[in-house]
Amino acid sequence: MRVIVDNDFSGDPDGLFQLAHLLLSPSVEVRAIIGSHLKVGDGFDNSKTQADNAAGKARELVNLMKVKGNIPILAGSNTAMPNDSTPVKSAAVDFIIKEALRTDTDLPLYLLSGAGLTEVASAVLTNPKIEDKLTLVWIGGPEYSDLALPPPNYSSPEYNLNIDIPAAQVIFNKSRIPLWQVPRDAYRQTLLPYSQLLIKVKPQGKVGRYLTDAIEQLMIRLEGYGYNIGETYVMGDSPLVLLTALQSSFEADPSSSEYVNKVAPRLNNEGAYEYNHLGRNIRVYTDLDTNLMFDDFFAKLELMNK
Repeated sequence: MRVIVDNDFSGDPDGLFQLAHLLLSPSVEVRAIIGSHLKVGDGFDNSKTQADNAAGKARELVNLMKVKGNIPILAGSNTAMPNDSTPVKSAAVDFIIKEALRTDTDLPLYLLSGAGLTEVASAVLTNPKIEDKLTLVWIGGPEYSDLALPPPNYSSPEYNLNIDIPAAQVIFNKSRIPLWQVPRDAYRQTLLPYSQLLIKVKPQGKVGRYLTDAIEQLMIRLEGYGYNIGETYVMGDSPLVLLTALQSSFEADPSSSEYVNKVAPRLNNEGAYEYNHLGRNIRVYTDLDTNLMFDDFFAKLELMNK
C-alpha cells in the first residue's frame, strides 16, 4: 500500500514513535511525510512555525534511521483553516492531490493523520475528486456516548480535533471520504510502560536512544511543573501503523482490531457530535490489538539495530 503520513512531530513524541515504526515496515510505500501544526500556543511547541518545526523533527529522525530513497518531507500550513469553506495552500496539500489522482498504480492509498486535519481537508476542498481515491485514518475525536465514557477530567474539545475544528467539519460534515476513526477511548488503550521503554527501546542503537530521550526529556520538563506522568505513556499515534502495515495477509484488513460502522455525526462549532441523518458510514475503532502493535515495533527496532 501507499501511505502519506501527516503528524505534529514537534509536539507529542508519540508521533516520532509512529513514524519510526512506519519507516521500518516493508509492506508500506511511504510517499510523503507531512509536518503539521498544533493549536496556537500549545505547550509542546508555542512557536508560529509549528509545521516547519514538525517537518524538521521528521527529517532528523529519517536521517538518523538512514532511510533509503528520497521521501519528500513537507511542511504543512502553520495555521488552521479560517473556516470550513476556505482551504489553506501548501506544498503538502498539492502533494496529497497529486498522489491521490495518480493513474499509474493500483496500490491503495492511505492518508495517516495523527494530529489535526488541515491538509487533507484543504485537499478535499481544493479538489473534491480525491474523495474516493484514498482512505483517511485519523487519530482523534471524543468518545461516542453509546460506545464509551470519557476519562476523568477530560478535555473538550478532544485534543486533535481542537487543533483545527473547521478542518474536521469539512471531513465529517461535507466530504464523502472513507474514514477510519480512532477516537480518544481507543487511542488511550496504547499504553507503553516505562519499563518496556528501557528494556525494549532504549538499547536499540541511536534510534532507540533518540526515541527514549524524547520521552525522558518530556518527563523531566513536566516534573519541572510539578507533574509526574507515572509509569506509562500513551503511544496514541501508533495505531496508524497497526491499521495499515499490520493488516492480515489474506482478505486484507486490520483483522485483529475491532470497530463498529457508524453513521458519521455532524460536528458543531464546539467540536461536539450531533446526529446527521445524511452522514455516510465510517469505521470507528473500539478495541486495538496493542500486543501485535508493540511486539512488531520492538522486533523491528531490534532487527534494524542488528
